Amino acid sequence: MANEPLNRHAFGEQPPHHNGGPAGRDTEYTGRYVVLLDLGNQQSGLSALRSAADIAPVERVSGAETTDVAELLKNPEVSVHFEELGAAVVEVRAEQRHALVTTAEADPSIIAAEPERMVYASMITAPQQAPTEFFPAYRSDEETVERHTKAEMAAAQGPAFDEQKLTWGLQAIRAGLSGMTGRGVKIAVLDTGVDTGHPDLAGRIEDTASFVSGETVEDGHGHGTHCIGTAAGPAGPQQGPRYGVATEARILAGKVLSNAGSGADGQILAGMAWAVNRGARVISMSLGAPVWPGELFPQTYERLAQRALRRGTLIVAAAGNESRRPQFVAPVGRPANCPSVLAVASLDQSLTTSFFSCGAINGAGGEINIAAPGRDVHSAAPGGGYRSMSGTSMATPHVAGVVALLAEANPDAGSADLKAALLAGAFPLTQPVEDVGSGLLQAP
Repeated sequence: MANEPLNRHAFGEQPPHHNGGPAGRDTEYTGRYVVLLDLGNQQSGLSALRSAADIAPVERVSGAETTDVAELLKNPEVSVHFEELGAAVVEVRAEQRHALVTTAEADPSIIAAEPERMVYASMITAPQQAPTEFFPAYRSDEETVERHTKAEMAAAQGPAFDEQKLTWGLQAIRAGLSGMTGRGVKIAVLDTGVDTGHPDLAGRIEDTASFVSGETVEDGHGHGTHCIGTAAGPAGPQQGPRYGVATEARILAGKVLSNAGSGADGQILAGMAWAVNRGARVISMSLGAPVWPGELFPQTYERLAQRALRRGTLIVAAAGNESRRPQFVAPVGRPANCPSVLAVASLDQSLTTSFFSCGAINGAGGEINIAAPGRDVHSAAPGGGYRSMSGTSMATPHVAGVVALLAEANPDAGSADLKAALLAGAFPLTQPVEDVGSGLLQAP
């Protein structure tokens, strides 16, 4: 789906640094550009940029390559061309940025050129309880107010899920009732890596790759291991309740975020190219960056998501955690705001929208597609343990797991068919579609 009208940042010089980002975080740029090329005429576009903007020498990598890709992305003396995706991360001197932009606008073999941005793990590090109701000013009876407040808090907890055998999230999406396990289906999780020695996951990992310079795929953060556990943890974990959706899916763990929980667009693109090449039916990305109200989706991510879809890979991404409901609802972040990427909202145990979950504030592509459990989610943790975390990050791998179940049930289905089945199977909720999309995720 084209961006209408065309975002001029698709062919734009690096925007000025905002004094505080959409949710209090500055928008961070790396100084490089992500360039999307015509798949049938890639060399023409790169040649034009070399001639007019003197971009750094181009190193070509394929999706099958993982060795040295992280170092190439870090090297300011080279540009990196992901040939299978038709995208490049280019180094260009500051005084040549205008030449790059004007060349990209004029050359038909260059589809988009956007400043590379930083992205972050989408989790709530210090969960807060947003107020659920404001009492009228004339209420002065403290005992009555306290009684109503306790009732509101109890209601917010939702049904009393018994988590001895299944986490509340798996119960809510009816994963325990599904006859599917995701057997033979590959789920790629692009995140902070994975604890490769975790007893619940070690035998399930098909392949790993790190696109972070100086760091192995081992998860020094915890976010990636938690997300992988939710998507594909085993039916019988070493301890505690079952927490994984697709219990026999194969895991592709791509480290695109550092142990500090941050990365750049180029690392995400490298992970996407690798995951598509390795045959992932779904890519789960619990990461992103906040956007401003009215900001349009990134052309590069959108076109790359379209290309992944054509190759049979569906992409799901976290909607973002910048809201502070009920006072403030932030727009869906990038890259979840792309029309060809499924944006996932978070639900509490009450099956109401989590206070932090972003909503459909912006136009095309900025909608919520589906909602899943994201508050107080129990899953795997580095060191062979377990922990509970909150965020749209935690909701997203639930969706990836269900996509794997659908792919097992319908092995000949294309990515568009899987997406349609996923959304059609959602359980309708009373909340607005701007907050929950098609509704509560349901396993087939």
